[in-house]
Amino acid sequence: MSLEWFDRVSGELQDHLKSICEKYDRNGSLIVERGSKHPRIEFYTEQDDNERDYFATLFFDPYNEEFYMESFEPDLGQISKVILSDIEDIVDAVHESFHNYLEEEDDDDDYEYDMDDDNDDLYDPDGNDSEIYEIDVDWETPEVTAYIQDNEVEVTYQFGIVQETGDGVLKRINRIRTADDDLIKDETNFIFSKEEASTIIAMIASHMDSLSEME
Repeated sequence: MSLEWFDRVSGELQDHLKSICEKYDRNGSLIVERGSKHPRIEFYTEQDDNERDYFATLFFDPYNEEFYMESFEPDLGQISKVILSDIEDIVDAVHESFHNYLEEEDDDDDYEYDMDDDNDDLYDPDGNDSEIYEIDVDWETPEVTAYIQDNEVEVTYQFGIVQETGDGVLKRINRIRTADDDLIKDETNFIFSKEEASTIIAMIASHMDSLSEME
């Protein structure tokens, strides 16, 4: 098992990434994680507030000495691997992920509760007016596309950890392109504890066969 190919590609990708991002006046960089069973390279851009927006993750299988990216297949209900056989394929895949990120980016990665006077407001014991609460989230994954249809509808998910509590956050973004070429984006966030996660996973897994496909 050798990481020579992995290290070589990691070095070349840094130069390619810098060239790609400079064209769009972005500060792009990457993180190399060699300690995992499948080493990976994570790509991100750094915002003005030093926050990182991750837009791609490249994995390496050291046993087969091949690079791959993961994508969720809604028809199969599972994550599939896209094998990238050479450096040109790898660069093209990263380049495509970066362009997708530019088209779909959201400058504010903080999770916000926007409260109004409806019954689902959070209770304020002091009786003060409702306000916006911001929760700092460390996003552990980039946005993963779960469903896409004819470039008109796209559903993505992103997983993060609440800094203050350690709870998990699952962010779902539904993007719809209208006939007038307007982009409508609907974002929802679900927070859960570690104890809840196993129950949620088990409930979904046991009822997968009962679910209908998106149309």
